[in-house]
Amino acid sequence: MIVNSIRAQYGGPSQTSFMYSKPYSKRIDNLRMPLGYQPPKFQQFDGKGNPKQHIAHFVETCENARSRGDQLVRQLVRSLKGNAFGWYTDLESEVIDSWEQLKIEFLNRFYSTRHVVSMMELTNTRKRKEDPVIDYINRW
Repeated sequence: MIVNSIRAQYGGPSQTSFMYSKPYSKRIDNLRMPLGYQPPKFQQFDGKGNPKQHIAHFVETCENARSRGDQLVRQLVRSLKGNAFGWYTDLESEVIDSWEQLKIEFLNRFYSTRHVVSMMELTNTRKRKEDPVIDYINRW
């Protein structure tokens, strides 16, 4: 991505491809899922919410379906939508070679975008009459 920006600014052919390429290595691509594996229905993550909780839920869902370790790399995309899916599809081709690496990339990208609540926001927050108490509590 940076290389293409520099090439565009200073000349030279761009290597941008409009074809999708998998961000994980051939080794990951060649991993076989367990016999009889059926992909579970995943909760979707769109870049909002808590990415650590999403990863925890994703791992538990995969393990319940007998998918573990580096097999999770190929499954994560099924749990992404919106901005998170866009991030995944923009990863460079074949740069991911382990679940641990993908998990770190994911958390680095989305954990830092969590909204930090200031003391001023907390003190100015009021429960609206129509809000259920649980929604008011969960707001922060």
